[in-house]
Amino acid sequence: MTDLIDDNHDGEITHESLRRAIGDRYLTYALSTIMHRALPDARDGLKPVHRRILYAMRELRLASGGGFRKSAKISGDVMGNYHPHGDAAIYDAMARLAQDFNVRYPLVDGQGNFGNIDGDNPAASRYTEARMTMAAEALLEGLNENAVDFRDNYDGTLTEPVVLPATFPNLLANGSSGIAVGMATNIPPHNIAELCDACLHLIKTPDARDDTILNYVPAPDFPTGGVIVESPESIANAYRTGRGSFRLRARWEVEDLGRGQWQIVVTEIPYQVQKSKLIEKIAELIQTKKVPILGDVRDESADDIRLVLEPRSKNVDPELLMGMMFRSSDLEVRFSLNMNVLIDGVTPKVCSLKEVLRAFLDHRREVLQRRSQFRVDKIDHRLEVLDGLIIAFLNLDRVIDIIRYDEEPKSALMNEDWSKDHVRAMTEADYVPPRGSSGSLTEVQAEAILNMRLRSLRRLEEMELVRERDALIAERADLSDLLASDDLQWSKIAEQLKDTKKKFGKDYANGARKSAISQATEIEEVPLEAMIDKEPITIVCSQMGWIRAMTGHIDLTRELKFKDGDGPRFIFHAETTDRILVFASNGRFYTVSAVNLPGGRGMGEPLRLMVDLPNDAEIVTLFAHRAGEKLLVASSAGDGFIVPEEDVVAQTKTGKQVLNVKAPNHALICKRVQGDHVATVGENRKVLVFALDELPEMGRGKGVRLQKYKDGGLSDATTFTLADGLSWHDPAGRTRSETDLSEWTAKRASAGRMAPRGFPRDNKFN
Repeated sequence: MTDLIDDNHDGEITHESLRRAIGDRYLTYALSTIMHRALPDARDGLKPVHRRILYAMRELRLASGGGFRKSAKISGDVMGNYHPHGDAAIYDAMARLAQDFNVRYPLVDGQGNFGNIDGDNPAASRYTEARMTMAAEALLEGLNENAVDFRDNYDGTLTEPVVLPATFPNLLANGSSGIAVGMATNIPPHNIAELCDACLHLIKTPDARDDTILNYVPAPDFPTGGVIVESPESIANAYRTGRGSFRLRARWEVEDLGRGQWQIVVTEIPYQVQKSKLIEKIAELIQTKKVPILGDVRDESADDIRLVLEPRSKNVDPELLMGMMFRSSDLEVRFSLNMNVLIDGVTPKVCSLKEVLRAFLDHRREVLQRRSQFRVDKIDHRLEVLDGLIIAFLNLDRVIDIIRYDEEPKSALMNEDWSKDHVRAMTEADYVPPRGSSGSLTEVQAEAILNMRLRSLRRLEEMELVRERDALIAERADLSDLLASDDLQWSKIAEQLKDTKKKFGKDYANGARKSAISQATEIEEVPLEAMIDKEPITIVCSQMGWIRAMTGHIDLTRELKFKDGDGPRFIFHAETTDRILVFASNGRFYTVSAVNLPGGRGMGEPLRLMVDLPNDAEIVTLFAHRAGEKLLVASSAGDGFIVPEEDVVAQTKTGKQVLNVKAPNHALICKRVQGDHVATVGENRKVLVFALDELPEMGRGKGVRLQKYKDGGLSDATTFTLADGLSWHDPAGRTRSETDLSEWTAKRASAGRMAPRGFPRDNKFN
């Protein structure tokens, strides 16, 4: 239990469990975040901060055809009047509404630096100016005609709209994103013309299936363009469930430079990808040679996007190059769809495309009804005034007498009997009975008569009043029919949608569809060898682990330069397309691409910087990978097995564990299998020969015992063909061969016999 001060009861202390107290308060915070900060309203597609920005700009009369005002003034008014959460957050939200690379239909017309697609921040609010766009005015249309409810602002001194009337489905047109407590939303932008067509179809066919709506809204329409490569089934499922994703690629073309030379020009990049970071990522790919067929990248952008990708060779396939770029960089991204919105501004729900459009249409119908009723009330008030003015014109002399001689003309006008028997002669059609009781004028009519100017006392004005009255009566009849008929209401909404489509369609700035739609194509896994020009090289690795690749197949006995205190250890011929396998004393295999090795002009680079080779692990052997081969691996304890060479190729810098060893033992042997028998020699100089098929083939493990030892461990092992005999170099450097090996041949894991006379003193085979 804990003591809490209740703010609602004059500081009274109440007793409440801490779990419940924290739970209640966190729930209050969560609901506030969900409803008033993170999730947009399905009706106008806006969050409170955006709605307040537009309303404040309307109050400042910043129309699309008017002048600009300082952004500091706008954000200050929003903060002081409606949104007390800091001017920095308000200005950031307003600046985003002005960025045509972030918002499909900008709601703010910015003048000055409002940021760019490179990710640069907008200038300070004191340096920029803004006003509304036509799209923003369309969201506010009808606000002064009681179209929506208003509520008090945070301190009760002003009122603000709960939701905007919104003549187009802004939620889908401009999209939205936000992270609340326990839920989030992410909605891509769409094309207004397509959304209007879908709404018209829903009006015509209210029970339309979700899939038929895709005939009108096939996919999102991003402000930065690009190409949507997603299957129709995936798109349909995303719109039907409200969750899914869309794969978006950059738009590119091949530019011919003549003489067989060419380059790729990227003209549109995916949505919400910063161009500067994209170029940095591509430059990193070039530096690390992860896309070895890419030579260079340049940014030649001005007002439009122009990224130039140069291939390393003119013989490279452009489709292959771009396939690798899509896989390795943000030239292809996935935009997640999570249509989590507030229905009626209260209930969060993950909606389908049809449900969001239906929520908008229901909102439009309510706006139409409220605006029509507001107009009817205005007409009734005006008709009441017109009735009184017409009576005054028909009885002008009597009205003048009352005004001139009566001490209280207003009361006298209201008490006078203006029934037909007391007015001057007129036709039945001209007579308008007063709206008051017993033929008297109402207070509104009397006030209007007293406020009438002398200039209006002419016959022409009387005719205008009668004409205005007749027109208003006809308009009121039409509005009454509209309010009484569902069909007429939907017909009116359809007309408004057609006008909106015409206004923001292809003739509107950036109104045409920007994002193309293409059939999904999977990027094939391209082997590294297919992307590299095959050239001969010589791999040189020193005793201290410095590695380099020298151009061409040089003489392996040639004297090379090394750092002081260092010398040669491994040297062999290879190709640039080879993958170099490194076997370490910890039993792990590491893989390095030969094309990524440093050139042979210097001393090379430490191999430990290219792979995650621990400092306490030593390099056992290093060789070029050959597909289809098998390896014999063994530890110093004399355990080993056969492993296919394909199974030891590592895909990451951390390598791949193959031979399991425990200290003080370590990995000792890694040799290619050649022949049908295995020969081992221990530190005790005993040799054992056994058949190769006695060794198991494994992908990973400790292995089986090769030779039994009382003292010491394994010195060396090799494979050979028994018919050819076992050979080695004697101390004098001559090659000796033993063909009769029956004395040393036994079952695997035997102790073996002493080595033949002339066997090397270092206990190593050839």
